[in-house]
Amino acid sequence: MAEELLKNSPVKICTVVGFPLGVMSSRSKIFEAEDAIGYGADEVDMVMNLGLLKSKKLKLLETEIASVKNIIGIKILKVIIETCYLTSEEISVASKIVENAGADYVKTSTGFGPKGASLEVVSEIKASISSKMKIKASGGIKDYLTAKSYIDLGVSRIGTSSGIAILNGENSLL
Repeated sequence: MAEELLKNSPVKICTVVGFPLGVMSSRSKIFEAEDAIGYGADEVDMVMNLGLLKSKKLKLLETEIASVKNIIGIKILKVIIETCYLTSEEISVASKIVENAGADYVKTSTGFGPKGASLEVVSEIKASISSKMKIKASGGIKDYLTAKSYIDLGVSRIGTSSGIAILNGENSLL
């Protein structure tokens, strides 16, 4: 339906696979991604399997991400590393794995966890990847000044439910 409604629009269709915690099988994520692209998705946000990262099954994690990227081809893949559950070292390792696997973006969070993006976390991600990789900061970005801080840091995309407020230049008092 979204594809039909947006066919003459510049709006891109994105869906998430592995939501909310990324713990389903690789085959399930690959199927979800392929199915979504078949139904018209232009981009896929994939939730990283935190269990693989935390148990240091890094090759399996990289293979899973690469397999999803392979199945969607030239479509954009953003990998959500759900930073609120990671140490600084794990954020760095996860970011490098996402890049090595061929994804297009490292994304901070789903919005499902207890904390979204922070400037500190985005700085850690940025220090761990090459300049070819992109970052999407998501979660907790509610006003113009906060969004601008992330953009000034080098974030390519912002994930927010406060887009109108940000575009209107509104700033929160919190």
